Amino acid sequence: MKRLILLSLLVISIPSLVSAQQPKVFTGAKIIPISGEAIANGVMIIEDGKITEVGSQANVKIPSNAKTHDVSGKVIMPGLVDSHSHIGGGSGGDRSAAMHPDVRILDSIDPRSDTFKKALAGGITTVNVLPGSGHLMSGQTAYLKLRKANQIEEMLFVDNPKEQVAGGLKMANGTNPIGDGPFPGTRAKSASMVRELFIKAQNYKEKIEKADGDPDKMPSRDIGMETLVEVLNGERIVHNHTHRHDDILTAIRLAEEFDYRLVLHHVSEAWKIADEIAEADVPASIIVLDSPGGKMEAVNIKYKNGAVLEDAGVTVGYHTDASITDTRLFLRSGAFGVRAGMSRKAALKALTIQNAKMMDLQNRVGTLEEGKDADFIVLSGNPLSVYTRVQQTWVEGKKRFDLSNPEDQEYATGGYNVFERTTQNHHHGRK
Repeated sequence: MKRLILLSLLVISIPSLVSAQQPKVFTGAKIIPISGEAIANGVMIIEDGKITEVGSQANVKIPSNAKTHDVSGKVIMPGLVDSHSHIGGGSGGDRSAAMHPDVRILDSIDPRSDTFKKALAGGITTVNVLPGSGHLMSGQTAYLKLRKANQIEEMLFVDNPKEQVAGGLKMANGTNPIGDGPFPGTRAKSASMVRELFIKAQNYKEKIEKADGDPDKMPSRDIGMETLVEVLNGERIVHNHTHRHDDILTAIRLAEEFDYRLVLHHVSEAWKIADEIAEADVPASIIVLDSPGGKMEAVNIKYKNGAVLEDAGVTVGYHTDASITDTRLFLRSGAFGVRAGMSRKAALKALTIQNAKMMDLQNRVGTLEEGKDADFIVLSGNPLSVYTRVQQTWVEGKKRFDLSNPEDQEYATGGYNVFERTTQNHHHGRK
C-alpha cells in the first residue's frame, strides 16, 4: 500500500517538475534588450526563471522540448524598474524624531496590496519602496521584485534580510522635513543635524573596528547606528529626496563629507546644475509631472531635465513616486523625456537599467541578457507611443499580468472603484 501511494505521488509530481524545468521560447517579436540594438524577429529563451539566450531567429537554436510562445508583431523589453515608489501601503518613522535610520519600511508593507498588481499592469517588475520625505531620515527602503507573495520576504532581492542589506536609506532635505522641534526649523539646521548623527556613526564604527571581534570590547548594540555604519561602509545607498538646486548641492556636500553613496531623487532643478551633478558622479532619479500643483520648491521642474542630465553625462532614471504618478503610465515618463530632447536610447535605459544601477541590481535586472532574471514585458508596439499597451508582464519566467485576462484588464483600465472593491474583498478574506 505504501509503495502504491509513493508511486502515485511520483506520477503526480513528475508533470509539474517537467513543466517547471521546460524552457519557454518567445518568437517573432521585436526584442529591445537595452544592452544592445533592437532585434527584429527575435527569439528569447528562458529556463528556471533565467534568460538563457537572446538573439535573432536565424541564429538561435530552439530546444526541442521548449514551450513556444508566438508573439509576432509585438515588442519585448525588460521589465520596468521603478527607483522611487510608495506602493504596498508601508510607512516609516513617526514624529518622535527627525531621523529614524533604525526603521524598516519592510515591517509595514502589505505583500498582497493591490498596488502591486496595478504596477504590474504598467510593466513594472522591480521597485525601490521608500518611506516618506517628511523626515531627514525616515527609514530603510526595500528593494522588491513583484513576485506573488504571502510574506514580504518573498519579494525581497536578498535571501536573508537579517544577514544582507535589503534596501537603501531614505533621506530628505528642503521643505518637507522642516518643522517644529524635534524637527529642524531651517535648511542649515537640517544639514547640521544630519552631520551630527553621521559623526556619531563614525565613532560607533571606529569602536567596532577597534574591538576587532572581541565581544567584551564591542559597543552596546544600536540598530540605528548599525544602519548608518552600513551606509558608511558603502553597503547601503542613501536615496535623498531633494528639489531645489541649492538643496541638491547640500545633499552632495554631505555625501562627499562622509563618503557615502548617494542617489538624488526628484531633483526638479537639476537642469540648473547638471554639470555639478555629473562632476560629483551622482545618479539622478527624476520624475515627470504633467499637471499643475504641488510644492513651491518644485515649481521649476521642466520636461528637459532628463535631456540636460543626459547631455551632462549623468546616470539618469525616471521614477513614479507612486501614487504621485500612476504606475500604469510609467512608460510615458520616457516619452516625455524624448519629447523634450532626450535620446530614445537614454529614455529606455532610464526606465530600466539605470534605475537598476541605483539599487545595485544591474547584474539581475534591467536588460535582457543571458544569465539575468527573466523579467520582461510584452508590448503591443513602440514602448514610447501613447497607443501602446502592456499586454503581458513576466517576473522570473512567470506571467504576472495578462491584459487578455478580464480580471487583470480591470487593474489596467479601472479607476479607484476597482481598487476600493478589491481592497474590501482582501480585508474580508475573499481575495
